[in-house]
Amino acid sequence: MERTDRNGELRLKDVGRKVTLLGWVSTRRNLGSLLFIDLRDSSGIVQLIAEDPSKIPDVRNEYVVQAFGTVRKKDVPNPNLPTGEVEVVLDKLVVINKAETTPFIIADKTDALEDTRLQYRYLDLRRPIMQKRLKTRAKIVRTIHEFLDNENFTEIETPILNLATPEGARDYIVPSRLHHGRFYALPQSPQLFKQLLMIGGMERYYQIAKCFRDEDLRADRQPEFTQVDMEMSFLDQDQILGIMERLLAKIFKETVNYDVPLPLRRMKYWDAMDTYGSDKPDTRYGLTLKDVKAIMAKSSFAGFEGQEYIKAIVIPGKGKETSRKKMDELNVEARKFGLKGVMNLKVENGLLAGSFIKFMDEGLQKELMAALELKEDDLVLFASSAYRRDIDFGLGALRTKFAKEMGLIKEGTYDLLWVVDFPMFDPIEGQPGCYTAEHHPFTRPRDEDLKLLDTKPEEVLAYAYDIIINGYEAGGGTLRIYDHDIQWKIFKILGLSDEDVARKFGWFIDAFKYGCPPHGGIAFGLDRLCMILTGTDNIRDVEAFPKNLQAVDPMSKAPGEVSQEAMDCVGIELKKE
Repeated sequence: MERTDRNGELRLKDVGRKVTLLGWVSTRRNLGSLLFIDLRDSSGIVQLIAEDPSKIPDVRNEYVVQAFGTVRKKDVPNPNLPTGEVEVVLDKLVVINKAETTPFIIADKTDALEDTRLQYRYLDLRRPIMQKRLKTRAKIVRTIHEFLDNENFTEIETPILNLATPEGARDYIVPSRLHHGRFYALPQSPQLFKQLLMIGGMERYYQIAKCFRDEDLRADRQPEFTQVDMEMSFLDQDQILGIMERLLAKIFKETVNYDVPLPLRRMKYWDAMDTYGSDKPDTRYGLTLKDVKAIMAKSSFAGFEGQEYIKAIVIPGKGKETSRKKMDELNVEARKFGLKGVMNLKVENGLLAGSFIKFMDEGLQKELMAALELKEDDLVLFASSAYRRDIDFGLGALRTKFAKEMGLIKEGTYDLLWVVDFPMFDPIEGQPGCYTAEHHPFTRPRDEDLKLLDTKPEEVLAYAYDIIINGYEAGGGTLRIYDHDIQWKIFKILGLSDEDVARKFGWFIDAFKYGCPPHGGIAFGLDRLCMILTGTDNIRDVEAFPKNLQAVDPMSKAPGEVSQEAMDCVGIELKKE
């Protein structure tokens, strides 16, 4: 079908030219003597004008049309449109296809509920903001391919149907028709296969990989997602992070024209936790956590007695407006992280006030005010716990909550850093001497901590690293164990028997007998990276056809029932509730 130009690309240089355009009617304004039509295609919008509306067929919003006319300069430019300095004077308009009234307005700003947008996703995708997001995603992928190809990486696909492996979330399982009673699992990541590629001598692998996890959803999580998955042999942690930093810098420059300052900062895991209450800290604002145990342990308040950790955060200027209702709300949030609750003090007329101030003498109050550098109307939130992570994560969540409420996060800014030196193991609460892997059981312990494996495994740190952007974990990885003896020692610390290892990882571990190179890798969450770079906080905005928060596709109604014949074919019978 004839088209001379894309609508969003017309400029003053085109004035006087005859053009033929195609697209959807975005808006129509009939003034009687003049008819204005905004014509939209994937490149943008241009205004059409008919000086004799009687010669133009009746059109409505979302009609598909072909327009013939001449470009001229506008008398009054529209600064809100890239094409705002020109318009097309119509000679002829042809209706290609009519459209019914859409269930919501096709525009950047819409008040449609998200499930309505997802039900009619093909209409939602016509919105210019959605097209811009998906085009940015495509540009990010092109940039990744270009960079990694130039760095001698080889793109390799790994299997989608595989044996289930324990990776921290529930698997989606697929029944086998040929082998009744047996199941494949969809990959949570290509972890084991990419390590086998290193044993296979590929040295540098990458893949834009589909991954699947059957877990509860939220704004930045989907049951199926995409990773930029990479693995490298014969490189240490500094070398891997250096390559990844240059990749990120190129992505930011190509997509949002932002110059990432290199090298990126590195923050140790426990420094991030103790200061920001998160292993993915957003350092664009303050409200940092303060250790006040040395001070508050001197009080006579029974709630602090015997507590291993006592910390506080100062919220400037929020003393007077923080009501009991607000504190109830904060306590609900704190309990999600294992805290019994939070308490507060306020600065009123230069003095501390609050429910437990009676347990602090005047000298102790002055010591606390000096240590926290408190000012008039400051709010101080306190928490205590026997567990370090509980108090850090709990206060960290409140820190983020207040930062958003107070508008402390400046839009259009980027905060990139590495979090490194993660713990190797996570102690299981209530089960002394029992541990789970902080990342996965193939993570390599730091060389200087190997001596602690037999005596203090909880103090062992790993060659593990996460890339944090604006408080989101945008990717993470580790160096991998390549020494057979160390690998088996890790399995034993995790409580895995020889039979457990053989059943879960036998086919993988066998490969390590034949000369495994030192190797490590990382995976970026492509969806989350796109979310950050397009300025949205909803991962569904950067996927063409996502699921909703109930893991349902409102458009196709997936997941759906299948016929009894299909169930019989794979030998499955549903359990009656």
